[in-house]
Amino acid sequence: MFKSISRTVWLVSLVSMLTDTASEMLYPVLPMYLRSIGFSVLLIGVLEGIAEATAGLSKGYFGKQSDVSGKRVPFVQLGYFLSAISKPMMAVFVYPGWIFLARTIDRLGKGIRTGARDAMLSEEATPQTKGKVFGFHRSMDTLGAVMGPSIALLYLHFYPNNYPTLFYLAFLPGLLAVFTTLLLKEPKKTRESLPTSVGFLSFFSYWRASSRAYRKVVIGLLVFTLFNSSDVFLLIKAKEAGLEDTMVMGIYVFYNLTYALSAYPLGMLADRIGLKTVFIVGLFLFAAVYAGMAFVTDPSHIIGLFFLYGLYAAATEGVSKAWIATLSNKEEMATAIGTFSGMQSICALLASSLTGIIWFSLGARMAFSISGFATLVVGVYFYRLPSPVGPNGAA
Repeated sequence: MFKSISRTVWLVSLVSMLTDTASEMLYPVLPMYLRSIGFSVLLIGVLEGIAEATAGLSKGYFGKQSDVSGKRVPFVQLGYFLSAISKPMMAVFVYPGWIFLARTIDRLGKGIRTGARDAMLSEEATPQTKGKVFGFHRSMDTLGAVMGPSIALLYLHFYPNNYPTLFYLAFLPGLLAVFTTLLLKEPKKTRESLPTSVGFLSFFSYWRASSRAYRKVVIGLLVFTLFNSSDVFLLIKAKEAGLEDTMVMGIYVFYNLTYALSAYPLGMLADRIGLKTVFIVGLFLFAAVYAGMAFVTDPSHIIGLFFLYGLYAAATEGVSKAWIATLSNKEEMATAIGTFSGMQSICALLASSLTGIIWFSLGARMAFSISGFATLVVGVYFYRLPSPVGPNGAA
């Protein structure tokens, strides 16, 4: 079952799992911690906006840098190191400027590593195993999203409101991830590094030079992202349905567990029946979940919808990157993935803002309904696209 998973893929996936464990230990408590040190809701929004914009814009730039230099490992190591040290920084001082710096360093680390890391994964796969490799990575990464909140819940049960110590504890899996990156070896070079200077926004030139198939797929993915708002809105809906805070957290862990257990087998299925087919099924699952969230109020039904939401994530996250990888040249792999990831981050910011406005103006039912309907339209768009050639000619 795991025979096509190389040593490099195992190591990269383990690093992602450890880093996500550290990040997800803090994700549920970060808003409460920031409020406890005097941050207003507006300031939290500005903080997250700047942090995500930093990650989004830097992904393409550092992906291009990785391709130009012909190196992957240094970008992966530096990216995970910055994310690791940002965790204890959040607890050392409570000054707003320092908190902004720590959060930005965390997101900058993500921007530095994403393109190079995903290019390494793609280079370790064959055209017949890209879905499997990216699915395995997503499974391991999301396993961290199960362990992180579980550890945080257990810790806060015994030490309620003791947030600073939790930030120091989150440094431990992050540090272990950094040490694990030291075991990575640079892939064999197929070309020498190129003496080309890279401007911060120069990766946008890749969009003009990329293939028509790449642009069509990315356009569809970005339109979908514009209607795929933060999971926070789903959690708010669960809370409004009458679930207690601990149950809401439990549902979030349940969703990530479903995602983690499903991503690898769905990646293998995508290699067999086609990346596009599995991705479209994932979109229709998303539409079903959002339609359900618009009208369902029974807590037991909410739990079922989060199960379907985990299947949606497993059918789309890794598969979309595998799809992009099949449409990109090896020499520009990090640029291609980084360019997409960067634009996706920006669209994700707009999506949450748009959903928030619709929710405030027209209500939650309309916000979820619009997202669900728009996703159906995107699904039809992808259905009409030519299929990437997969194993045995599968679409």
